[in-house]
Amino acid sequence: MIKTLEMNKSKILILALILCGCKADVNQYLGQTPPGNIPLMFMSGTLSKRDTIEFGSVFSQDGLSFYYATGPSGRHEIRYSEYKEGQWSPFNLLIKHPDYGFNDPFLSNDEQRLYFISRKPKDDRDIPPNHDIWYVEKEGDGWSDPINAGPQINSDKNEYYISFSDDGSMYFSTNKHTNSDSDFDIYRAQSTANGWEEPVRLSDAINTSAYEADAFVAPDESYIIFTSRGRNDSNGSIDLYISFKDDGDNWLPAKNLGRPINSRGPDYCPFVTKDGKYLFFTSYNDIYWVSTKVLNQFR
Repeated sequence: MIKTLEMNKSKILILALILCGCKADVNQYLGQTPPGNIPLMFMSGTLSKRDTIEFGSVFSQDGLSFYYATGPSGRHEIRYSEYKEGQWSPFNLLIKHPDYGFNDPFLSNDEQRLYFISRKPKDDRDIPPNHDIWYVEKEGDGWSDPINAGPQINSDKNEYYISFSDDGSMYFSTNKHTNSDSDFDIYRAQSTANGWEEPVRLSDAINTSAYEADAFVAPDESYIIFTSRGRNDSNGSIDLYISFKDDGDNWLPAKNLGRPINSRGPDYCPFVTKDGKYLFFTSYNDIYWVSTKVLNQFR
């Protein structure tokens, strides 16, 4: 009788998990307690520290691998942690260089590539180098040497931050249309069998004469979150904005995410987890996360 009751309890628990869509794996997202509608510093004192810079964070689809950038200005390095054999690894070094940095990591859809930006010279003639988009490829238990994303994406100006839609199209920002470091715009490059088509600038609902960068696009391209500086409705030096698409597949005018997400300081590097539950971003040089329920008010 006792054994039968225990079996029934197990069946009820499994059924409850299925019905509520819950995941039994509490080790996702480095085992941290999920936030609500108020942003929380992610792993305060352990990963996010007041005396260091942490930004550009990205999780794998299953929430069991984590990549982020840290380090002194101009020489940022990318670190990572993985959940294996019942525990999370230390924050291991993936890539660094004494003369230039690597930052803004983002995984490809198949997670066989990790993209990032760097001023790494393409060759001996590339002096002084600008920021280009690069990537490393999975090789067994490690990664390849950095590979430049090529002229389909990179120009002779700066290219920043990367995210991908479900069809593999790349969203990124660049100042190739101007000579100004204060005027970046966001572009979309359609994925093809041979790479990407010519990048297309997003509409004026997104881009202005101000600075637009750090674009995260929803996998289904239903919304985009990005950072902007110099707009009239700004809360601080750099704010996060969001735009949704209308029924005609057009971007609607972007809205400032406001408080409590945006602060008086710089807020940037947005990333939404693959399960759509959490928005990660950087504020005052630390990584924060918040429930994506806060985005519903902007739809």
